[in-house]
Amino acid sequence: MIISKKLIRFGYLLTDFLAAAAAWLCYYLYRSQIAEDHQPGKFFSLLYSTITIAVFWCLVYAFWGFYRDYLRKSRMRELFNLFSAVLMGVGLIFLILILDEDGSGVRIRYYKTTTIYFLIHLVVAGFAKMLYLSLIKRLIYSGIIRFETLLLGNGPAAREICLDIRQNSRHLGLHFTGFMYLDDSASDEMEAETGLLNLGHYSRLAGVLENQGIEQVVVAIEATDHPHLEEILTVAEGKNRIISILPDMYQILLGLVKVQHVFGTPLIEIRKDLMPVWQQVTKRAIDITASLLVLVLGSPFFLLVALITKFTSRGPILFFQERIGKDGAPFNIIKFRSMYVNAEKAGPALSSQHDPRITPWGRFMRKTRIDEFPQFYNVLIGEMSLVGPRPERQFFIDKIMEKAPHYRHLTRVKPGITSLGQVKYGYAENVDQMVKRLKFDILYIENMSLGMDFRILIHTVLTVLGAKGK
Repeated sequence: MIISKKLIRFGYLLTDFLAAAAAWLCYYLYRSQIAEDHQPGKFFSLLYSTITIAVFWCLVYAFWGFYRDYLRKSRMRELFNLFSAVLMGVGLIFLILILDEDGSGVRIRYYKTTTIYFLIHLVVAGFAKMLYLSLIKRLIYSGIIRFETLLLGNGPAAREICLDIRQNSRHLGLHFTGFMYLDDSASDEMEAETGLLNLGHYSRLAGVLENQGIEQVVVAIEATDHPHLEEILTVAEGKNRIISILPDMYQILLGLVKVQHVFGTPLIEIRKDLMPVWQQVTKRAIDITASLLVLVLGSPFFLLVALITKFTSRGPILFFQERIGKDGAPFNIIKFRSMYVNAEKAGPALSSQHDPRITPWGRFMRKTRIDEFPQFYNVLIGEMSLVGPRPERQFFIDKIMEKAPHYRHLTRVKPGITSLGQVKYGYAENVDQMVKRLKFDILYIENMSLGMDFRILIHTVLTVLGAKGK
């Protein structure tokens, strides 16, 4: 019997809700019986506050990332994360309670009981989490919860890791759906030794990931096949799957291998979550707040730009063009028009520094990046972010992919109004320059953080104020 992972997630959420409610009731009993701080009359008031507090804690845990990839987490690491989450949550609760009360005596009473509630909640919530996570680990070990896994490779390394995971790493919950080969010469031997289904050549990887319901890919190829690794990772990451690589001794000595379980099969796991959940939520909140402020406060300026655009050249004020966003989804980017009408009647073409298709006013807008300001609407509705790789047209993406297949990495995140590639390299005038700029955008993705975003935004503001764009 296989249990639905959605049902397990709901059970985890319900466990946290009940634990938070129990902790609050224990705190209420402490205040009313031990601290003699009971305020009478109020069954429904207590019920309402208990439910509210329990919902609050579920939101805090979600913000802290407890409900993402929860089936694979270490219980010890979860306890350490719980400590910081409870510290933040208790601080918020008592800040609200203090601000809601009058009198220094009331505030002092709250100060004295803060530590008590912190300890009560930490103990109750920690016990409940460890109990539920232990149940999940038991279900994984027994095979009731499992992860459909594709083994990529058919040489000695692939056969060895398949047998090792089956015999010694049942706690990982990996269920091999089949294998794909790079060289068909050893496929029959692979099938005979492992009993796995042969799913064909790795060039069909994208389709297999979609059709077979694969959740994880274990790459176990021979050293001679490492030149194919970039292509494999590009396809697998583009499909948003967990990727694990069987390391060689050189990678182990470099310290790249992090063992998640003491007795686990050593694997290099490619990160799926580029930012902690709380940073992702904060990034989106900053996007919404900043775009609203710019669109509302900047509306008189936008009207002026629109009028100048209208009266300096014939054509519409705004320019709409289809670009490719997160996960390959198309969307229409919005700009102030900076080119003459029918500028691309000869076909798609990148602009250059002395491009005759650009109007005189458009050239100024591009130097100051004024033409990009309508994209704050794209940010507001969630198609873009303030910071992220610049979105491209499918025509040029196809050209880039011919030279740099790893471009697909960029679709893992939302495109941005500004990017590290644009700050460090500027606008690209041809495909070769786009490929050179690509390394900066990949560098950003692999080091994403709010701090990195702020640094890029500061450099962008300096570029705008100094009219250093092109």
